[in-house]
Amino acid sequence: MAARDVARSAADVLVASPRFLTAPLCRHWHLRWGATNAELASAMPGDEIVPDPSFNATRALTIDAPPAQVWPWIVQIGTGRAGFYSYDLFDNGARPSADRILPELQDTQVGDWVPMFSKVNETTAFRVKAFEPSQWLLWAKPDSTWAWTLTPLEGGRTRLVTRLKARYDWRSPGLAVLTVIIFELGDFPMMRKLLLGVKSRAERTAAAQPAGPAASQTKLQS
Repeated sequence: MAARDVARSAADVLVASPRFLTAPLCRHWHLRWGATNAELASAMPGDEIVPDPSFNATRALTIDAPPAQVWPWIVQIGTGRAGFYSYDLFDNGARPSADRILPELQDTQVGDWVPMFSKVNETTAFRVKAFEPSQWLLWAKPDSTWAWTLTPLEGGRTRLVTRLKARYDWRSPGLAVLTVIIFELGDFPMMRKLLLGVKSRAERTAAAQPAGPAASQTKLQS
């Protein structure tokens, strides 16, 4: 990794450090960052897998791009893949997250790994559990799930909702403490930056590409 990438990542973390340190104090707010009451109450794919979670966060935002142009950025997420569009020092080995769609990572399949760290196993990585292209996606591991839904809105926009559920397993105290630290201190600032990263990338893509079949038809007729 280049020294400038490490320096940039470290600077990003330093600027965001107040969000990491104060996350437990605003837990009630950040567990529903951007989400409406209806989105909080709505069922999400995989809710039944972790029925009594220790951590349950539903976040949402609106993206000025259609679901088909948001989906590619989500399916390529992961350490050693496209990164997380977040604080690369923590979640991508200080390597910059991808700033383009990677064709080799677009053919997502049930059972595929979605690594959270460089070491890939049932503890450190999710697997693709189920999905419907450009509509919803579910990642799961033994004690947690991460679900995404993409709802089309008028004007070629997308309402992106994500729900992360986890159970702290105190049968393994060391692992449980690490999980608590990651979720209670790190999850919100990193998830916020991830969602904003998806938004900025998808909107840039949408601005540079035709909007879809209607645009293609208009081009043919012109």
